Amino acid sequence: MEKENSPCYRHFHLLIYLLSITAGVSKSTIEPCSGSDSCPALLGYTLYADLKLSEVPSFHVDPLAVLASNAFDPSFPDVADRILPAGLLLRVPTRCSCADGIRRSLSARYRTRPGDTLASIAGSVFGGLATPDQIREANGIPDPAALEVGRTLVVPLPCACFNLSDNFLPAVYLSYAVRAGDSVPSIAAMYSTTVTDIMNVNSLGSTAAINPGDVLVIPLPACPSRFSNYASDFGMIVANGTYAITADNCVQCSCGPGNLNLYCTPASLSVSCSSMQCRSSSLIVGNITTKSTGAGCNVTSCNYSGFVNGSIVTKLTKSLQPRCPVQPQLPSLTPPPTTLMRDLFLAPTPLPLPPEAGGALPTPKPSPKSPVSGELALPGVSPATGPDATAMVGGSASSMNRKEAILIFCSALSLLLAFALPSTDTSILLH
Repeated sequence: MEKENSPCYRHFHLLIYLLSITAGVSKSTIEPCSGSDSCPALLGYTLYADLKLSEVPSFHVDPLAVLASNAFDPSFPDVADRILPAGLLLRVPTRCSCADGIRRSLSARYRTRPGDTLASIAGSVFGGLATPDQIREANGIPDPAALEVGRTLVVPLPCACFNLSDNFLPAVYLSYAVRAGDSVPSIAAMYSTTVTDIMNVNSLGSTAAINPGDVLVIPLPACPSRFSNYASDFGMIVANGTYAITADNCVQCSCGPGNLNLYCTPASLSVSCSSMQCRSSSLIVGNITTKSTGAGCNVTSCNYSGFVNGSIVTKLTKSLQPRCPVQPQLPSLTPPPTTLMRDLFLAPTPLPLPPEAGGALPTPKPSPKSPVSGELALPGVSPATGPDATAMVGGSASSMNRKEAILIFCSALSLLLAFALPSTDTSILLH
């Protein structure tokens, strides 16, 4: 009975209770739909471990499209092998379909491994964008406790189309899982949109109250394309400040930051491409010439018009404008980051190895502390006893006795509760 009446024991169960009720009240914005149409959309995905681009969970999307959606430089050396840091928030492009009367992305796949649960797949691997119940229902899993190892699961993820417009202006929608410390103004600032737009799209009401775990859809200003219906890239829309690679990696189409007119140029990738020259002209895609006259400015441009039957379609456009336009401004591209500043106290704990996108799973390394073959080994974790005291304190385990370890655990638990209950007198928790 002494254990059950101890403050540490009570605090542990209170924390578990708080986590359970928090998970139960998470909200998600849902767009009803009918028919079989789909639209381009974005997923706000947080990396759960240090991963190469090719190791990001299988969303069935070209890695170049991920680079483009995040304004990363695709010409950076060995970009596919660059290690992206855990905690990095990526924009992942997807197709938003209509399934069972609501908008969902159904392209994500995950192959289960030993130790997986629906909760760990939804919360850790897919960053809270999905829920365990959604994965269970999408895959007809009768008993979540008996999850079959090696099974490939469909992971339904939230998305929205809303006619690809926001306040009658072109927009693409990003699904975003709210994190601790987020507010509607901070999210609006992060994505260069407005508080009012986020509140209206998500029906937040006057209080704009959001909680960690809620999934919002964020309207992002975008540049629509006007390609032929026969083009394989018909319907392309590019979020402001980013770009898209199309036409078999031959053409790069950028949006902003100066305006919302799509501007396409030859891509910087070393690939073999069909002709990009406009007929009856020496101009190629992206070229613009101007000539001032007494009546205004004669503007001639060679524009990309889509990828049809393996060929790049171009269109020569001539117009008379009041004044000569300036050269289009391109989004600023950056190398994919390798580090991420994070609060050390809230640093993420080690998580399972990533799946190989669309392929076989990596074989976990056996733990040096256990002879069991195939057992997953995490830094500082013993399969038999849990967290390794040597890893926690950076010294010999013999320098810490059991009582000291329990005191440290209880103190850390009390601090966590103090953050979870900001209106509670912390002196009560610490006694």
